[in-house]
Amino acid sequence: MAKPSRASGNEAEWQVRQDLAAAYRLVALYGMDDSIYTHISARVPGTNDQFLINPFGMLFRDITASSLVKIDLEGRIVEDSEYDVNPAGFTIHSAVHMARHDAACVLHTHTVAGVAVASLAGGLQPCNQWALQFHNRVVYHDYEGIALNHEERDRLVRDLGPTARAMILRNHGLLTVGRTVAEAFILHLNLERACRVQMAIQASGQPIHPVPEEICELTARQYASGDSNRLAGSADPNAREWRALLQRLEPPSSASYRD
Repeated sequence: MAKPSRASGNEAEWQVRQDLAAAYRLVALYGMDDSIYTHISARVPGTNDQFLINPFGMLFRDITASSLVKIDLEGRIVEDSEYDVNPAGFTIHSAVHMARHDAACVLHTHTVAGVAVASLAGGLQPCNQWALQFHNRVVYHDYEGIALNHEERDRLVRDLGPTARAMILRNHGLLTVGRTVAEAFILHLNLERACRVQMAIQASGQPIHPVPEEICELTARQYASGDSNRLAGSADPNAREWRALLQRLEPPSSASYRD
């Protein structure tokens, strides 16, 4: 079977492949990867039972649109690939895609800051602007060991619920759900930043300046609306930032600030 490419004719799938490959490379660029582990998946457009995921063993910095592996909800590879997939990645991602048809993209990491906050009894605290995006909007799932037991999927889906877009996997890491790859990545980047700031504050040993409850809720709603960031002509509130983030993956411009 031919290697997937734009020439195969499915433009919608090829666009998702490009966005997903970009997300993998951005995760590496921002230092959120974990060797060959963790994973990002994206639903194949027009399906509810197939998704794309990383080839197990390839570094995130090297992933391309054509190297992504297409699998179904039973873990069967449905398009020829020289790679297999991470079994733990299949458990987590198949659970979310099976239950949440709004989950176009699922992103999971094991960053130092994310695992640190996931290991704190109090979890994520409303102590900085990035964290306020997730005020009363982040859910938790208890640690059950490396995610190889398919029976855990029911409990993970139960804890995620029907609408949550951010989950903290206790003692394990972070997970975000997006209606697009861009949304899942930007949510994850902000959740990671919230965790980094929280750990820096707690390391200082100084008291946290409290934010009133009504301001916490206001800020979360401001983030959710996306109105202040919306790109003219686009209904996607993440389009402006995603376009800018993709520039991080292009060769540096030769233009000088002096020009």
